[in-house]
Amino acid sequence: MRGPDLIFGGDIRSFNPPPGIFYGVIGGSPCQDFSKARRTAPTGKGLEMLEEFKRVTIAAAPEWYILENVPETPNLKIPEYHHQRIDLNALECGSSQRRLRHFQWGSRYDYTLIVERITPPPKPHKPPCLASEGTKQERRSFSDFCEDMDLPRQFKLPGWSNAFKYAAVGNGVPLKMGKTIARAVKNLRFKYWEVNICACGCGRLLKGRKKSASASCRKRLQRQKARARVGQNIQL
Repeated sequence: MRGPDLIFGGDIRSFNPPPGIFYGVIGGSPCQDFSKARRTAPTGKGLEMLEEFKRVTIAAAPEWYILENVPETPNLKIPEYHHQRIDLNALECGSSQRRLRHFQWGSRYDYTLIVERITPPPKPHKPPCLASEGTKQERRSFSDFCEDMDLPRQFKLPGWSNAFKYAAVGNGVPLKMGKTIARAVKNLRFKYWEVNICACGCGRLLKGRKKSASASCRKRLQRQKARARVGQNIQL
């Protein structure tokens, strides 16, 4: 089952799931308020929809939840759930496009999410598939766009305008990235205190007393500390 959404006529604000039925809650709330590409003042919709995700998760009381958004999204910590932030690039999942997405994982039973990644292929990489591409004159064909999102080239959305089709596909998670996260959920086996996980939140297993997996992880930790010093790490 899924919750309602605006495309199919529902509104998450009027959705009240029954408790104890769902193993997990998966959501991808609006990212515009948190995106680095934003050129206007925040609307408040981003925080409002994060609160709705939190409300639905508390009501459903699942074993786990996953929230997908951009890396600048505030922490969404829900009582009684172990919380973990994971940044993942589509290239690390076998996609042809360089696109960074952010996931927040919560486990009622303290399981940690271990994400298996591959070494990104050599350049050139495809440009990211953004929702706004459908409004541009110079754009990939819709078939190419879908292929770069790991969908079949013959994927169709009959009756939709070009701009809406590109937006619907571009707002999604690349399919190979979604499968990578799904495998990590399927293979849950370690509680967070049983393993050494990179401190930046990438979900990589570490050996010995290491705190970070790579130079990129150390830079991410530095950015997190910098945001914390200026009060940008909002907790919901």
